[in-house]
Amino acid sequence: MFKLNLKIALRNLWKHKSYTFINVAGLTIGMASCILIFIFIRYHLSFDEQFANKDRIFRMVTYWKYTEGEEFQRGTPRPLPAAVRNDFSEVEQAGAIQGSGGILKIRDESGKEKIKTAEDVYYVEPQFFKIFDYKWLQGDPQQALSNPNTVALSEKMATRFFGDWRKAVGQTINFQNKTDLKVTGVFENVPENSSIPLKVVISYAGYTNPNLRKWGSVSSSSQCYVLLKAGTELVQMQAQLRAFAKKYNSDKEVGERKYFLQPLREIHHDERYGSGRGTMPMKQIWGLGIIGLFLLITACINFINLATAQAIGRSKEVGVRKVMGSLRSQLMVQFLTETLTITVFAVLLACAVTELALPGMASLFRGNVTFSLFAHPVIFVFLFGLVLLVSFLAGFYPALVISGFNPALAIKNKISSASSGGVGLRKALVIVQFSITVILIIATLVVLKQMNYMREKSLGFNPSAVALVDVPSDSLSLERYAGLKERVLKLPGVLHASFCSASPSSDSNNMDNFSFETSKERDFQVNTKQADEDYFKTFGLKIIAGKPLSKSDTLKEYVINETMLRKLNIPDPQQAIGKYLNISGDQKAQVVGVVKDFNNLNLREAISPIALSSSKIRSTTLAVKLQSGALMSTMPAIEKTWNDVFPEHVYGAVFMEDEIGRYYEGEQVMGTLFKVFAGTIIFISFIGLFGLISFIAAQRTREVAIRKVLGASNLELVHMLNGSFLAMVFVANLVACPLAYIFASKWLSGYTYRIELSIWPFLIAMLVSVVITLITVSVRSYQTALKNPVDALKYE
Repeated sequence: MFKLNLKIALRNLWKHKSYTFINVAGLTIGMASCILIFIFIRYHLSFDEQFANKDRIFRMVTYWKYTEGEEFQRGTPRPLPAAVRNDFSEVEQAGAIQGSGGILKIRDESGKEKIKTAEDVYYVEPQFFKIFDYKWLQGDPQQALSNPNTVALSEKMATRFFGDWRKAVGQTINFQNKTDLKVTGVFENVPENSSIPLKVVISYAGYTNPNLRKWGSVSSSSQCYVLLKAGTELVQMQAQLRAFAKKYNSDKEVGERKYFLQPLREIHHDERYGSGRGTMPMKQIWGLGIIGLFLLITACINFINLATAQAIGRSKEVGVRKVMGSLRSQLMVQFLTETLTITVFAVLLACAVTELALPGMASLFRGNVTFSLFAHPVIFVFLFGLVLLVSFLAGFYPALVISGFNPALAIKNKISSASSGGVGLRKALVIVQFSITVILIIATLVVLKQMNYMREKSLGFNPSAVALVDVPSDSLSLERYAGLKERVLKLPGVLHASFCSASPSSDSNNMDNFSFETSKERDFQVNTKQADEDYFKTFGLKIIAGKPLSKSDTLKEYVINETMLRKLNIPDPQQAIGKYLNISGDQKAQVVGVVKDFNNLNLREAISPIALSSSKIRSTTLAVKLQSGALMSTMPAIEKTWNDVFPEHVYGAVFMEDEIGRYYEGEQVMGTLFKVFAGTIIFISFIGLFGLISFIAAQRTREVAIRKVLGASNLELVHMLNGSFLAMVFVANLVACPLAYIFASKWLSGYTYRIELSIWPFLIAMLVSVVITLITVSVRSYQTALKNPVDALKYE
């Protein structure tokens, strides 16, 4: 029976080629978009899912509550892991991990240096590998890192360093030009969908830091992971953490500090505890899912509209089959088989389109997304479910309507548009389709306008043509700082240069407690940055009171920003000059200047109170201001000079504008997606509308001919056919605009600095939808109006 139904379906589809093409094209594009979106969502939802105890693994994070605001920090004080192991019986394991970086050198058997590279490294406690079940190829994870000056490598890194990972254990790696580390273990490569990209792991026993025992110092690079015992209630644990925080936090600390347990599966999706780079917030995943659903709905609406519009042409077929004894259920199966055939063919084409589009998508998302049914069987399950869902959504109603025709009326050709699927339903579906289109057009315009605003908004400094060059901060290198700066300043194309801990807008933001001479009470912390006397010229910062920092290698004076003055309730910047500022209780100096506010974070967040001071030992960056036309010629000269001064280190540099651009990778991706998918939905709507007006025009051929014989002009006939469609588009705009306004307002509320939502995106969306409708419908209507009425009436 199925074979017969399939044969009849193929004959009908071949007979109505334009109908088949329009449906296949719409479904192919819609489903290809859905597949791409699903692959991307699957990749990001798979983060950190590879661990056996993933449901019991948590990262401890720090939270401050102030009178005016709050602060989230993914790091914890360095003494915290040991205290957690001691104070909580509910914790099965707690392990510290300290992010760092440095120079790794590998020598050959003769002692000659063969590899020198700058890599991210992590100091890790042995307990860490009881929490995370990484597979070790060599070495015991509990013993390998128990002693100082030992290191474990990933399989890829061990192969890179020693040719064969099997030969790595027992070898020596020089770290930071001063410490020899013995390789004691090799573990499997950590997959890309992991929040902790371990490659080089050093024993925590060898980690040194002046803040190792200080609870008041919190760094984002110092983190703690815990494994709770089975059956532990998270709510009860959080209650105990409040008492834990009070026990170890100082009474003198500003604000209220708390610790929370962040589930492992939420780390990749939580923007609050990081810079936002590499994370994929759940709101964006939901947004992509909704876009995919919109695309699917739009494609299915095309199918339903065309199928019900075509129903009149198949009424005699239905009547004859019913007279011959066919049951309604058999007819429904027949028409659903046709839908299934179209859907299967469309999904095969969609898979081909997906393969073609995947490289561009992987480049856009900067992720290793693959379309492999064998590596990820869930994709096959999704495709199977997609075929069934689309076949049912698109085919059930038309099959129900067509199979329900009265055979007597059908054979007499007395089936009307109203009885062939409901004119009202088709109008409602067109309204829904264009509502989706209008919403996406408005959303795209708002996203692009906000992105353009962020690119053009003044940050309070000039990031253009500024190169950020890494410099080593060890004591031996400090003596060569002055020589490097002098040589770089002499290079052609270099305007200014400055040693600093970070650029004005940076991920490196240290928050500290402080006291100020005229302030009795304060309920905030200060963001500290180290800079030299040329920092303000290099970045174009404006001093509004006092003077910039003087030349000094150590702490001598401070320059603060306007936000700090406002929080200290100092109305006149001159009143702060000469007052003493004490940071962390041991960094006291006079305020010599006030700098105009600049954005030290991204534009989602407000400007922090900032204090700049000089400290060469904390300077890890040389910022170089270049002539805009000399970038390509000057950067190689800077690299050569740097290598001459620091031959034992590894050169690294980025441009400030590129760094700022990375803050908004998520917005750039969403902007691109909205443009692509808005265009896709417009195209699907276009071909669907063209198909629908074609069938309607064919049904009204005799009416058009009679009107023309009675004297109607071509323009009047086009207006007659266009009128109902323009009315539907107008209603669609009335439905879509309020929904789009709610979406846009909610999305923009996530930015401290944002555009004002104006009427223009809504007017442009309305204009685009009307123009698309006019062009699509008018072209087909005009073709119908041009036909000779004799051809339509000669058989009457």
